[in-house]
Amino acid sequence: MDIGHDSAMLTHPNPRASALFAHPLQSMLRLWPGVVLCLLVTAAAYGLQVVEQRLFTRAWLEALVLAILVGTGVRSLWPMDRRYAPGIAFSAKYLLEIAVVLLGASVSLSSIIATGPALLAGIAGTVVTAIGASFLIGRGLGLPVRMALLVACGNSICGNSAIVAVAPVIGADSDDVAASIGFTAVLGIAVVLGLPVLGWALHMDAMQYGTLAGLTVYAVPQVIAASAPLGAVAVQMGTLVKLVRVLMLGPVCVMLSVVAPGLREEAGAPHHKGLSHLVPWFIIGFLGLCALRSVHGIPDAMLAPASQMASFLTVVSMAALGLGVDLRTIARAGGKVTFAAFFSLIVLGGISLMVIRALHIA
Repeated sequence: MDIGHDSAMLTHPNPRASALFAHPLQSMLRLWPGVVLCLLVTAAAYGLQVVEQRLFTRAWLEALVLAILVGTGVRSLWPMDRRYAPGIAFSAKYLLEIAVVLLGASVSLSSIIATGPALLAGIAGTVVTAIGASFLIGRGLGLPVRMALLVACGNSICGNSAIVAVAPVIGADSDDVAASIGFTAVLGIAVVLGLPVLGWALHMDAMQYGTLAGLTVYAVPQVIAASAPLGAVAVQMGTLVKLVRVLMLGPVCVMLSVVAPGLREEAGAPHHKGLSHLVPWFIIGFLGLCALRSVHGIPDAMLAPASQMASFLTVVSMAALGLGVDLRTIARAGGKVTFAAFFSLIVLGGISLMVIRALHIA
């Protein structure tokens, strides 16, 4: 039996899915088919990334995006039995939340404070303004509220990572997540290729261009790739600005939890009492690890493994999302999402250039 009608379960398991944890052995037996399938898709994604690197010297499509594409291909070509659904749901939701928590270990408040209050305010203002503008663009083009929020947050903060972190907060399903990631991934590649040309055309120095890259490019590896043509200073500045921008993910998720709780309830997400009703546990965990990192509460030897584990779990969860994608839903949303992401990116670039000029970065 096909699992298509259970796609919402992939991001918001129902009470029966949550009850899997009541009996550990029984839970493992029910989860393993879907989890193993997700791991196989993950292995294929990493393998394709290696092939890209050997053929083109760099991976234009990262394993995270490839996992969605491979998972979607498997789902489209192979009708899956319902026994895979629990493990896919577990991988899409719980492994993703753990990955978001681990991302907190990669952010240190000390490096952020060192950038100075003016730049910090400029980065925060850019993110908030871009989210608002992107959301309005998405709604103006007819996107549903959740999809418009995903595109806005992905475009304004950190691309795929922001999309997958915000999704459970606002009750977005796997089709929304996959569609948003798919189109922002294409734009991300275009930005990496085109941004250096813009920097040269505007006669920007390394500091200015690094700031522009940090404010506009989606993923940290992409920031490094986009900054490299203008030298080491551009790479360092771009990476620092990008890390500050990534830190905005926590506050944005908290804000969305407070101002849009109805979105989760409409999507059938479980109701929680207390602090977790306003702030999902994984956001609290993210902020907690960030605080620990800032006071040197996490050994340096653990930072790289935590980052690697976060990346791996995110790819596994993306494989799960791909395995739950209905291509017909993405096709219906495709044109609107593409235009929303494109125009939002143009707006983000314009805001970033104004911030650079206002702060007299040189």
